[in-house]
Amino acid sequence: MKIQQVLPPFALLVALIGVSGCSPRVEVAVPSEPITINLNVKIEHEILVKVDREIDELLTENSDLF
Repeated sequence: MKIQQVLPPFALLVALIGVSGCSPRVEVAVPSEPITINLNVKIEHEILVKVDREIDELLTENSDLF
């Protein structure tokens, strides 16, 4: 065998070994703080619905305003 025939496969093998050593490492970690869900949106929505109903009642009672 000539060195020109052995060198390309050997160089490819060395390159593959070098690239495999640089593979990224992915870790999945549990968060240190508990997950909190903010429910202010739901409460605010209920307040807006109640106010909207009161406005509808006032407009029906005093329909001559507009």
